[in-house]
Amino acid sequence: MIHYGHFIGGKHVKGTSGKTADVFQPMDGTIRAEVDLAAPDEMRNAVLNAAKAQPAWAKTNPQRRARVMMNFLGLIAKHNDELAEILAREHGKTIPDARGDIQRGVEVVEFACGIPHLTKGEYTEGAGPGIDIYSMRQPLGVVAGITPFNFPAMIPLWKMAPAIACGNAFILKPSERAPGVPMRLAELMIEAGLPAGILNVVNGDKVAVDAILDDPDIQAVGFVGSTPIAEYVYTRATATGKRAQCFGGAKNHMVVMPDADLDQAVDALIGASFGSAGERCMAISVAVPVGENTANELMKRLVPRVEALKIGASTDVQADYGPLVTKAHLDKVKSYIDIGLEEGAKLVVDGRGFKMQGYENGYYLGGCLFDNVTKEMRIYKEEIFGPVLSVVRAKTYEEALNLCNTHEYGNGVAIYTRDGDAARDFAANVQVGMVGINVPIPVPLAYYTFGGWKRSSFGDLNQHGPDSIRFYTKTKTVTSRWPTGIKDGASFVIPTMG
Repeated sequence: MIHYGHFIGGKHVKGTSGKTADVFQPMDGTIRAEVDLAAPDEMRNAVLNAAKAQPAWAKTNPQRRARVMMNFLGLIAKHNDELAEILAREHGKTIPDARGDIQRGVEVVEFACGIPHLTKGEYTEGAGPGIDIYSMRQPLGVVAGITPFNFPAMIPLWKMAPAIACGNAFILKPSERAPGVPMRLAELMIEAGLPAGILNVVNGDKVAVDAILDDPDIQAVGFVGSTPIAEYVYTRATATGKRAQCFGGAKNHMVVMPDADLDQAVDALIGASFGSAGERCMAISVAVPVGENTANELMKRLVPRVEALKIGASTDVQADYGPLVTKAHLDKVKSYIDIGLEEGAKLVVDGRGFKMQGYENGYYLGGCLFDNVTKEMRIYKEEIFGPVLSVVRAKTYEEALNLCNTHEYGNGVAIYTRDGDAARDFAANVQVGMVGINVPIPVPLAYYTFGGWKRSSFGDLNQHGPDSIRFYTKTKTVTSRWPTGIKDGASFVIPTMG
């Protein structure tokens, strides 16, 4: 059985707390690995290692930091098959989906390779008599990321690549459910030329999280997970003076207008709702057809597609999606299906009876499709995070828009239409952070920022893109004048440049 300790100071370190957790293989329910859970003193040791290494890394010129990122890209490409295999076995998503997880992380590493340009300051010559003003971006010091189980490659790369490229040292606390890929990425970073101590991976549970939030030497924290924990992390981190960007839950709607290409819309819904077993913060979990005819036609096409979904083992490259991450999470998703039935929703396709031949102990759930869901129901209000799609029928476009705008989450949203005016109005007026027009999962590319609104996000700055550089650096502005022989005398008023 595999044993995961921590990665501190450029090497693997066995945990000393005596606490461990099992890492399951969701496709068959077996225990794949054991992971050490850090005590506060182990986290503190990692921070001290990072703090010792960071000043020299900050002084390393940005093009040399970029070269480490470029080397890292080459190593990820070389070990892509290995990383995808580890990811699929520990998370449960299929191998092709695991490759996508890695690729979306790689794109942010590619963006971070532009760090010499991204951290350039500004300069104004002659801002006043003999006075020049310029600004510079400098790293914060030691920063940390707390990342979720559902994207074991992508989210750690989204956090660590910009932070490290900016000259910071980084503490990563990945999900204890899927620690294998983050540990392997740390090894590859060292192989790419990153100095020891700049990237440390500390495995753990809430104890490790609280140690990060309370550590006086950690200057900033990034988090992705559920909304209650995102709010907890944000509140506790900012109370100790840290910067924080914390991303929480979602309930992403897809509005289907009467003029939409319904075959295209159904393809989009099937992939966006059931891919990765629905364990994505950008998954579409609510379809909102506008008008009864649209709803009836949409359901007519959706039902056979959901019934035909191919669920398979994580290693089955032909499967549409694999198992859920743990037995506990499978039970939680099933409980929401029971709640939906109790609340009066119509379960048109019931995937609870699905069994995977040869993998009877795996955490599988067939696709589930609810119709006649209303906004008062818990299955509409709450994030289920599983292969469950709810259809909420809207009479008008205005009603559909209002559904999106009044939900407590505002992560992602989509509209399917042929009407440019409707699409433009929707993009302008929907109160959601990421909008797709005939695009079901509107995750921006790496050079734009990723982030939701309302209770999907806590903090002022988003992930990746320009916001990541702002988040992981502080701006220093210098006003400079060299002696010219002019005697101004003392001035007791605020200086002006006019």
